Amino acid sequence: MAFQIPWDALLGGMLLGVSGLVLLALNGRIAGISGIVGGLLRPKESDVSWRLLFIGGMVAAGILASISGISYPDFAAANADSSPFFIVAAGLLVGIGTKLANGCTSGHGICGMGRLSKRSMAATLTFMTAAFITVFIRLHL
Repeated sequence: MAFQIPWDALLGGMLLGVSGLVLLALNGRIAGISGIVGGLLRPKESDVSWRLLFIGGMVAAGILASISGISYPDFAAANADSSPFFIVAAGLLVGIGTKLANGCTSGHGICGMGRLSKRSMAATLTFMTAAFITVFIRLHL
């Protein structure tokens, strides 16, 4: 089987990078999802509209992709046998990790790496290493 370039992933990654750059250049804000959502939990009056628009755009893009007939893997079906306790525990662990790392994968991995932030480089190296180890254990042990 010959290698094929995943054009949709390449385009999606480029759009993420451009959107992060535009948000930083025009608003001075980092496009980290945990920070954007966290800012809605403790809102400042002048800070709510752009956060709602950002999250609304993500939701709208997902809805548009699903109704346009674009076929993506059904990730929800892959975990259909997981218990609600396991799903809640996993979500809480992600939240704790995000809090400990002062940001999420989008904030550190996309925006922070692009700004050459040392803290983001360390965080990205840490979560990517953890992901590689987890996948190896899950698939090979």
